[in-house]
Amino acid sequence: MVDDRQRWARYIVESLIETTLPRDILLMTRVDKPALLRRLFLLGCDYSGQVLSYQKMLGQLQDAGNTTTLAHYLELLAGAGMLKGAPKFSGKKVMQRGSSPKLQVLNTALMTSQSRFNYGSAKKDHDYWGRLVESAVGAYLLNGAEGTMVQIYYWRDRGQEVDYVLQSGERVVTVEVKSGRARSDYSGMDAFAKNYQPYRKLLVGGQGISLEEFLATPISNWVE
Repeated sequence: MVDDRQRWARYIVESLIETTLPRDILLMTRVDKPALLRRLFLLGCDYSGQVLSYQKMLGQLQDAGNTTTLAHYLELLAGAGMLKGAPKFSGKKVMQRGSSPKLQVLNTALMTSQSRFNYGSAKKDHDYWGRLVESAVGAYLLNGAEGTMVQIYYWRDRGQEVDYVLQSGERVVTVEVKSGRARSDYSGMDAFAKNYQPYRKLLVGGQGISLEEFLATPISNWVE
């Protein structure tokens, strides 16, 4: 379907999204607010690759739910292979669990099938293309970490940030994605290194590792 975007998008929405949300997830567990679950998924697609607090989510969703409900629904969406919230990296597990999640689709088709952009217009919109590239890297990392000892996080502190942080045992690896987004300052990796001394610092895109090579490499190679 690569040459027929409308047919492809309709297939993704009708055959995957509309079967998983109304049926598959509801068969896994009790969902008291299925409409909220759907809106959370759509919000996650819109904000994939971005950090969003649960309070801000509630404001966007305009629902009388609570942060505990949203966190639970995010776990259900992750279990269905659709959307996940990567926690903030911290030396303390309690702080990681209570952090604002970085929303991340587990397949970029969930973003693009519902987008107004085609491939050409997406590449011209630097902000959208940047989020799409970062989401592709995030989906690769989160899917690749399943069933392994590797944990995936993001990091942010006082205006400094790192796109993704991989942790395997005592080893910590930072991943910065260079794409069409406006930000070109990678001082966040240096700020992170001062506090946590990472085993390796990776730059994906630009003058770093090509996106194609990075996505084709098993995640275990980056932490070995």
